[in-house]
Amino acid sequence: MLAYLIRRLFAAAVMLVVIIMVVFGIFFLVPKWAGVDIATSFVGKQADPAAVEAVRVKLGLNDPIYSQVWEFFKGIFAGRTYAAGGDVTHCAAPCFGYSFRSEQAIWPVLTDRFPVTLELALGAAVLWLVFGVSAGVLSALKRGSVWDRGAMVVALTGVSLPIYFTGMLVLSIFTYGLHWIDAQYVSLSDSFTGWFGGMILPWISLAFLYAAMYARITRATMMEVLGEDYIRTARAKGLREQTVIGKHAMRSTMTPILTMLGMDLGALIGGAILTETTFNLPGLGQAVLNAIKNQDLPVILGVVLITSLAVLIANLVVDILYAVIDPRVRLA
Repeated sequence: MLAYLIRRLFAAAVMLVVIIMVVFGIFFLVPKWAGVDIATSFVGKQADPAAVEAVRVKLGLNDPIYSQVWEFFKGIFAGRTYAAGGDVTHCAAPCFGYSFRSEQAIWPVLTDRFPVTLELALGAAVLWLVFGVSAGVLSALKRGSVWDRGAMVVALTGVSLPIYFTGMLVLSIFTYGLHWIDAQYVSLSDSFTGWFGGMILPWISLAFLYAAMYARITRATMMEVLGEDYIRTARAKGLREQTVIGKHAMRSTMTPILTMLGMDLGALIGGAILTETTFNLPGLGQAVLNAIKNQDLPVILGVVLITSLAVLIANLVVDILYAVIDPRVRLA
């Protein structure tokens, strides 16, 4: 198990390096090859040519490609200094770039907004796992019943409705209509009650979409597992139905669920743009949206790298959990 973990960590590190190189190329090299001047996009088309050249020198855009990539890698671990003549800007490690739009390093922006996105993703994940998996298991056990058909209709509705529609719907009902919940975000350190009230509607809206998908996958997987030989053998041995379902069937059913959870949770940690915009949450998703509007490439680059790292970590954790849940993985 330790050797497997070391191999997975090494593979994740190599993959992260490859992702950084690819993302850097997409954001800084591809526009150059397409004839787009990145320095002009930073300072504006009406800027003085001297100002454009100063930004080009400060960002190192005139340097060879290998030198630009190396400086970016070095900045992550050792910090970086942007200099053009007497204009010197230092970006402390970990330096994921410097925004000349907002005149600040990218890393503090990411760390300031990351907790909000993490709270949104984890809270919604708990809800969609509990309700989605439970609904899927009950539908599989009561196949063809009224519950099964009703749950699948609700699941199909959840998959079909976009998040901005369900978000505006719950806001209209519970905030603007009934005045039960104040959807204004409050930091957890300031007030737990205010924080919970501000996050419950985003959690429900996001979880409704994902719970629908998890319910359908759980139902299909559970029905397949219930037809396996080892399940029939367990029942023939006289084991209680709760033991057959909870100890044997659920372990195999959770394997694809964990795979989906790793991908979904990792992607959401990079920012749920629609949810954060609908509920005005100051997370990474809203930061990306603002960066797109302002053509602030370093911010977008930083969020993409954080998302990639989150997906890699989530999948590493999922691979380890496979061995805990399913004994067949340990034997393999």
